[in-house]
Amino acid sequence: MADSCEEMHSVEGPFDALAEQLGAPWRPRPRPTTWRSFRCQCARPVFFGNSLCLSCGSPLGYEPHLERVAPLRAGERAGTWKLDGELISDRLYRRCANFETAAGCNWLVPDDEADQHAGLCAACRLNRTIPDQNDPRNREAWHRIEVAKRRLVSALLALGLPVASRDTEDPAQGLAFEFLRGAPDAPPVTTGHANGVITLNVEEADDARRETIRRALREPYRTLLGHLRHEVGHYYWDRLVGRSDWLEPFRNVFGDERAAYAEALRAHYEQGPPTDWSLRHVSAYASAHPWEDWSETWAHYLHMVDVMDTALSFGLDAENLEFHVDPFTPAELWRPDDAGASAFLSFVNAWVELTGVFNELTRSMGQPDLYPFVLPHAAVRKLQFVHLVVNAAARQRPAIR
Repeated sequence: MADSCEEMHSVEGPFDALAEQLGAPWRPRPRPTTWRSFRCQCARPVFFGNSLCLSCGSPLGYEPHLERVAPLRAGERAGTWKLDGELISDRLYRRCANFETAAGCNWLVPDDEADQHAGLCAACRLNRTIPDQNDPRNREAWHRIEVAKRRLVSALLALGLPVASRDTEDPAQGLAFEFLRGAPDAPPVTTGHANGVITLNVEEADDARRETIRRALREPYRTLLGHLRHEVGHYYWDRLVGRSDWLEPFRNVFGDERAAYAEALRAHYEQGPPTDWSLRHVSAYASAHPWEDWSETWAHYLHMVDVMDTALSFGLDAENLEFHVDPFTPAELWRPDDAGASAFLSFVNAWVELTGVFNELTRSMGQPDLYPFVLPHAAVRKLQFVHLVVNAAARQRPAIR
């Protein structure tokens, strides 16, 4: 790791390419950091989860290192593929071993790496436990969870964050997922993170049940992808902050994480958030404890980067939007003197403008707001902290083992 936060916060990372695309005011350019819009060799649009072009019938696969969905042509050996179209290559790939399972994974695995990972791609090899596939409910739930997880992992890789299987690649600091369904006579499965293992109750994949819980807890937003982004935030706190030079600055920005965690959560659920939580946090739950504040802010950061990348991928142009916002200023930042402060502010202000328009569009359809949050000034400060930690991790990645 770097010797000090002063060194770490000034480095550039993959996010800076996105920030440069935005400018001030926001002017999307053709090349986002992570592509979310793709075309087949027949020039028809294809999408992140596609494994087949419905127009010309070409097989498709997602190459996570290139961050592209590409058309495929058969390789010399049965079961192998080569990239075709604009990304034509002689490198051999295999489809992920979960391609024909309920997960329906469309990711590719380099042929020379497949055997050491049991044929699993960079996302699927993170799984430690999946729900019993003899139960039809579990097959559908697992499929939905994997769709969300692939989106998450693709963004983590694009940001340059360390992503490795705890079971097969990095036993000390890697990541693992356990997707569990509770037994009728057993305590319910608790979604959470502990020591690099993220547990998700597969009942969260049931839309009706998840909505019931959301309403009971008075949450404005609850999705599978949101759960995964939040829980992986706990993992990266342990990995990037808890044993690093970021720890003391974290305490200055988010609070002292040594406060009794279980007691804080119990108080939150029994008494609710403080009345002024919306002035200091991205969500009510973020007010429960500094660890939750970090993970909620982390999840918001991933929401923002992925949505803005998607907007750029599809050429959305904010210059044609008639939506006025009072922009955040350097006074709201944790490090207003950081070399990338102006670009980060452009990113945040573009986010507020874009989601304001999106919310009006969903209201026009009689649907809830796409982004049912309001960013307070204090949250922008915390978002910049997360941003700087991510950027530093991307630059220091070879040293983070």
